[in-house]
Amino acid sequence: MDCNELVELVTAYLDGSLDPDTRARFDVHLVECDGCEHYLQQFRTTVDTLGRIGDDAIEPAFRDRLLDAFRDWR
Repeated sequence: MDCNELVELVTAYLDGSLDPDTRARFDVHLVECDGCEHYLQQFRTTVDTLGRIGDDAIEPAFRDRLLDAFRDWR
């Protein structure tokens, strides 16, 4: 697995939805690549931080703009 593939799969990895072979290749890459290990930790921190923000903490118009911006993002 290369770094680009890891980046594409990071959400599936965190969700636990990778098949066993892909998960194993992902884990091996993390052991071998400090940059991707750091990326994964940053991603986890971001998810954790955003998970603490309640819906009432975001102005409704700004929330709608965010949802529109990321609705079709893949």
